[in-house]
Amino acid sequence: MQVILGVIFHFIGGFASGSFYIPYKKVRGWAWETYWIVGGLFSWLIVPPVAAYLTIPGFADIIAATSGKILLLTYFFGALWGIGGLTYGLGVRYLGVSLGSSIILGLCSVFGALIPSVYYNFNPTPGKDSFSDLLGSQWGNMVLIGLLVCVIGIIICGKAGGMKEKDLVASGKADPSNNEYKIGLGLTVSIVSGILSACFAFGIDAGKEMANQANEIWKAANPGQGEFLFQNNVTYIIILWGGLTTNLVWCMILNARNKTFGDYTNKQTPLLKNYIFSALAGTTWFLQFFFYGMGESKLGNGASSWILHMAFIILIANTWGLVLGEWKGVRKHTFGTVMAGIAVIILSVVIVGYGNSLK
Repeated sequence: MQVILGVIFHFIGGFASGSFYIPYKKVRGWAWETYWIVGGLFSWLIVPPVAAYLTIPGFADIIAATSGKILLLTYFFGALWGIGGLTYGLGVRYLGVSLGSSIILGLCSVFGALIPSVYYNFNPTPGKDSFSDLLGSQWGNMVLIGLLVCVIGIIICGKAGGMKEKDLVASGKADPSNNEYKIGLGLTVSIVSGILSACFAFGIDAGKEMANQANEIWKAANPGQGEFLFQNNVTYIIILWGGLTTNLVWCMILNARNKTFGDYTNKQTPLLKNYIFSALAGTTWFLQFFFYGMGESKLGNGASSWILHMAFIILIANTWGLVLGEWKGVRKHTFGTVMAGIAVIILSVVIVGYGNSLK
């Protein structure tokens, strides 16, 4: 039952993550940087402490009692992840929900599993698996095979993106779901996003002391009831402050460069609807990690939880891609190619998850 609940929580989190960009498509008359930071204020500043307040009594005391080194490291990974989140939005903007999410999340799965092991090879830490451990064990070899399969899937998706662009040009049709489709720029920002988005997992690890403290307090007050579902909510606050910092700076630069500060008060646009849809997108975005933390507490395996989370996001994002007609106007061969690439990425996630289960 614990495993089933964990999978259900991860599915809900994956649904939130795979769906969060949809409300942004309802925003009218605002530049990308305007609606992105309005939604981000809800994602990174407003909703996280509200969630912590509702689930963790005394969460502020836990943060205050945490060492500055841990807080700084957690914030730092959050700032790096913030760049990944920023470029995620750009990747989806230029490639569409389906292709952009598949490439970004595939890379995020790869680097989220690989980078920590390389780090621990140079900085051995008790309880942490190094790259040498991966090479020298059955479960580790399975994980590495899964990562290789993921790279193959990403290459196939990238090939499909190039085929899509040629199909649309040949037919004289504009992309019906995204008139800013740009394969070269989209692939570039997606690669950056996939690498840096993995830093969220590192931030959770860096701030684990805060989550452990919340868990111990809850278990003391609720003996015999297992692990605390919402223990990560306190850690999210610090990680997301880092994400807010990088996104706010960049969006303000774009507002100044593009002279779009007037968007926030422009009565020629549906202001109330724009704010509501942006807030909905931002809140939906945060819910992915709210439920991710619940799923992880049930499954008890951070690596497998991360992989499962990514798999559900890829599935949901591509379902939305089909609903929104992002692949209309292309040849059957092109559509089949992207479906094959997505299937390979999902297979890689399953292989990595199986490898972690062997451990």
